[in-house]
Amino acid sequence: MTNELDRQLDLILRGTTEVIQLEELKAKLLRSIKEQCPLKIKAGFDPTAPDLHLGHTVLIQKLKHFQDLGHQILFLIGDFTGMIGDPTGVSETRKALTKEQVRENATTYQRQIFKILDPHKTKIVFNSEWMGPMTAEKVVEIAAHYRVARMMERDDFQKRFQEQKPISVHEFLYPLVQGYDSVALEADVELGGTDQKFNLLVGRDLQRDYGQQPQVVMTMPLLEGTDGVRKMSKSFGNYIALEDRPADMFGKLMSVSDELMMRYYELLTVCDLSEVKQQHPMEAKKALAEQLVRQYHGELGAQEAKADFQQRFQKRDFPDQPDVEVHLSLSDFSQAQGLSMPVVDVLMRTGLIPSKGEARRLLAQHAIQWDGEKLTDPNGHVTFEQGRPYPVKIGKRKFAIIRVEP
Repeated sequence: MTNELDRQLDLILRGTTEVIQLEELKAKLLRSIKEQCPLKIKAGFDPTAPDLHLGHTVLIQKLKHFQDLGHQILFLIGDFTGMIGDPTGVSETRKALTKEQVRENATTYQRQIFKILDPHKTKIVFNSEWMGPMTAEKVVEIAAHYRVARMMERDDFQKRFQEQKPISVHEFLYPLVQGYDSVALEADVELGGTDQKFNLLVGRDLQRDYGQQPQVVMTMPLLEGTDGVRKMSKSFGNYIALEDRPADMFGKLMSVSDELMMRYYELLTVCDLSEVKQQHPMEAKKALAEQLVRQYHGELGAQEAKADFQQRFQKRDFPDQPDVEVHLSLSDFSQAQGLSMPVVDVLMRTGLIPSKGEARRLLAQHAIQWDGEKLTDPNGHVTFEQGRPYPVKIGKRKFAIIRVEP
């Protein structure tokens, strides 16, 4: 029994930020093993946008870990809370969504999550099932379980209060409803991002108040986007959507840094990290890109994306490892020209050419390849997309990758 507990903990704790409380988790797992009764594992998602990205899948991958260990997965779609809007991490009241918007987004969520979870072993629940018909009397009863002072301990509420920004009363209901979801489902474990810790702990408190054994809270890190700095978000433009074209997903994954690649391996796969570290970074990155594209687009999509990448970046005698990687920032560009720069200036940034005169000579001799195309105009410009890598071949033996960091 101890060996089985250790086996489960090894997988469950992979990539986890915090467990409240670890000893409670061990006790629940031991009881589950002894009684051959799966634990109820809950994670909630508000369908506030139609598309999911890899950042969302950190939690879904952890649900998959529990599912593979035989536990019951409760994938909660917050169609009721989605109409309130989670106040976590925002500086003003969120705009409420209509029922129609929430319903449409929820439909796309179901299609996307089953690229990870087993549909036959996943129970999808909607919190409108118990919140929709709830009476005002019951809502008041739930609200009586929490104090305003506790709500104001939240950093976002506290900051908005100090800055005299409005806080609507209905926003206090959000963590209460999320917490009551755990009561309604009798959850043993709830997963969430580190930014959800307050809401998750409300669930523990309410379960205790309603005579249930409090759920174990597990927080997962917020996955950095392709820029390697900010959390993955559509608003930052650093996201990789699950329904991106296979070639686009492959290319975006190949653009991340080696350090971020290891984080993606840890949080998005079950690969042995020690084995990954023994590989050449470029080969490891290709394997990661191929694995994730295969997961979301199938074998054919993975093979076509890989072939597209090889054609664009390697067929023209590009080596696997560049001589230099150049990272430009937005401050390197003038506002008038946007993300455009004279090609001679770009070549000089690589440090592989001694002078602008030499750069112009190589261009005139058609000895410069930019993103697979030969450049010939010494006075020409090149235009960038943020985050996308641009391979540059200089002469026969020099190779650089240039990208603009978001």
